[in-house]
Amino acid sequence: MSRTGSRTTGRPTLAEVARLSGVSPITASRALRGVSTVAPELVEKVMAAAASLGYVANPAARALASARSQSVVVLIPSLSNQLFIDTLEAIHEVMRPRGLEVLIGNYHYDIDEEENLIRNYLAYQPCGMLLTGFDRSDASRQMLAASGVPCVHMMELGGEAGALSVGFSQQQAGRAAAAHLIARGRRRLAFIAAQLDPRVMQRAEGFRQALAEAGMEARELEVLAPQPSSIALGSELFSQLLAQSPDVDGIFFCNDDLAQGAVLQALRQGIEVPRQVAMVGFNDLPASAHMVPRLTSIRTPRAAVGRGAAQALLALLDGKRVTNEQQDLGFELMVRESS
Repeated sequence: MSRTGSRTTGRPTLAEVARLSGVSPITASRALRGVSTVAPELVEKVMAAAASLGYVANPAARALASARSQSVVVLIPSLSNQLFIDTLEAIHEVMRPRGLEVLIGNYHYDIDEEENLIRNYLAYQPCGMLLTGFDRSDASRQMLAASGVPCVHMMELGGEAGALSVGFSQQQAGRAAAAHLIARGRRRLAFIAAQLDPRVMQRAEGFRQALAEAGMEARELEVLAPQPSSIALGSELFSQLLAQSPDVDGIFFCNDDLAQGAVLQALRQGIEVPRQVAMVGFNDLPASAHMVPRLTSIRTPRAAVGRGAAQALLALLDGKRVTNEQQDLGFELMVRESS
């Protein structure tokens, strides 16, 4: 089968795909991008034509034609954390029916690395960006402001005036953990944390505030480690805390994997949970409900955050005014046997 293809590259073009499938170039483009309004029988024809021609879409050409690409950039600090995996899945579910491509940038909790990702992705003229939290470099803020690209912030609330955010109060979550342990009659409460990103420290601040209001001193019973959170590290930090403060009777962990490691280490050391020490985790990861004892944890709306942020961004792209700048999705304390 002969074809002319692009004059400059010899590659098959969208116009050829449209001609072969008997639809307009606009319909062919929408079908290839997965836009849900295109009739299924037309999608089938366009896909068959594209396959027979070996057509591959050129996102750079599309961006030049529209001054914006059909891509949404999502910047997250970790791909190893279940929290962000659930969020990304929800974002894809919202964006896919609109034919939008989701580009993921992982900046490993490094604001300089995030700055480089923002600079590189803005060169591709994305139609929107979903950002994690508000902690970023001045250069990043300037680039985002100058670009005019619509942005929605995830996981935190607040930020500068006019910034859209979808999440929950990290500080209130820390307060809730402290209040629960105090209500259980615990009086020597500790906080164990890793990674120490801004959201972790917001939880720490809420925990400290609740303890101070109850007349308790918090900072002497804190173990803060800059390493990434993990089960192994949780085991290590739990042993470290008990070595320095053996009378601790309640612990709030900044992440469930740390708490899971502590539960396992307590089992190895013959420490009874919760009789000797009560434990509360954060994020309510799937394994937490199956620990022995089952782990009390603060359940965060990670999928709902992704879904809500994506929907807010789509509203901006549709030219709609989003009146609710801060969408507080809340959190839930899942009380189980560990406390």
